[in-house]
Amino acid sequence: MIADVLAEAGVRQAEWTPLTGATFNTAYRVRPPGLVVKVSPPPDAPALTYERDLLRTEARFYELAAAAVPVPRVVHTDFSGRLVDGDVLVMTELPGDSWATRRLPPAERAARRTELGGLVAGLHRITGTGFGYPGRLSPSWRTAFTAMLAAALADAERFAVALPLDQIRTTLLARTDVLSAVRTPVLVHFDLWQGNILLGGSGITGFVDGERAFWGDPLADLVSTALFGDIERDADFCRGYRDAGGELVFDDAVRVRLALYRCYLYLIMLVETVPRGGGEPAAIQLATAHLRRALAFLGRFS
Repeated sequence: MIADVLAEAGVRQAEWTPLTGATFNTAYRVRPPGLVVKVSPPPDAPALTYERDLLRTEARFYELAAAAVPVPRVVHTDFSGRLVDGDVLVMTELPGDSWATRRLPPAERAARRTELGGLVAGLHRITGTGFGYPGRLSPSWRTAFTAMLAAALADAERFAVALPLDQIRTTLLARTDVLSAVRTPVLVHFDLWQGNILLGGSGITGFVDGERAFWGDPLADLVSTALFGDIERDADFCRGYRDAGGELVFDDAVRVRLALYRCYLYLIMLVETVPRGGGEPAAIQLATAHLRRALAFLGRFS
């Protein structure tokens, strides 16, 4: 299977090994010439609503984001289902290691957080023509995000996730009014935790796993960049973001928007554990606790 994919990509002689850590797609490292092949599950595999056509989203993200940030170059795609029962993405392998595997001394961590803020601000200069996931665009961010929330809550019901869904729905929908302030759709990665940021010897070498990308509020990217934390407390990131031209003023409306995006991300993280066969209990407990905290914060404004 992989040999056929590589042949179509123009690679005739190579060795490939599975990459660990992927929870939805299957990934392989190919050397030489230094590629990564990702294969989606079959179309009938259990999945969340937003996970439809994830590799197509990822490929499009890299093509768009390349103008602003270091990302893999798309070498080949096959969305026909001819070679495998799913989609295929072949891309270049970036240098560096996952930030999640590094323990940086304080001064270097501060420098990298500042650098990250600048890169994310650069990403947010890429604008689109509508809001939401590619292929499912809406004219307003409020309409798009409300539909994204509704889909995630419907997935939670479909997979019988043990959450107070009626309470969550009521709390979230009561505050979507603040989303009307978002007028320009920007490119949002939405999964920029340290595991998807690569570091080399002198700084950040790339963003990977752009499969959750959508067109939306730039603030949405400030949730995963401070996963289980508060970006407002990250002075280094905020300085880098502002210095690179990003607009960032923390008032109650901005904090409510951030809380909405935290709830959406934590909801996805909890729901996806069911079709994927479970998750680490500690990670589930952590995501649940932070979901409750964000809901409590929103409840103060309802």
